[in-house]
Amino acid sequence: MKTYVKVALFVVTFIALAAILAALYMFNLKHTDMAKAKPHFVVSAVTLQKEFETDETAASKKYINKILEVTGKIASVKSGMNNSLNVSLDTENDLSDINCALPAVKDTSAFITGTEITLRGECSGYLIDVQLNNCALINKKK
Repeated sequence: MKTYVKVALFVVTFIALAAILAALYMFNLKHTDMAKAKPHFVVSAVTLQKEFETDETAASKKYINKILEVTGKIASVKSGMNNSLNVSLDTENDLSDINCALPAVKDTSAFITGTEITLRGECSGYLIDVQLNNCALINKKK
């Protein structure tokens, strides 16, 4: 076998092995535990929505891919797949809310419409509503 064929086979094998190892690493990567994570920003639902509404570009640079701790009144609660929960926080704007996705919630008794709560999650963007993913309940206020 010629030398350039051996080198090509070695390079292809090395790249394939690296891709398999990277895929295994990403597959086994755990989500950040939001209940224990330190938030980058602590804001109210009203303030967060107004910042995105006023200057979406600046707010996106400031908040997207950051951990936020948001306090607000629950506007609605919807069940999702695999015991997940989607909670919307009221922003005093009829067209926009803060949507919080909570994975695998066992006890939904804290999520009652009109109750003020604090949730911590990762901001993933703004499209009419601000989206927070992988949220955790921090506390419930009356």
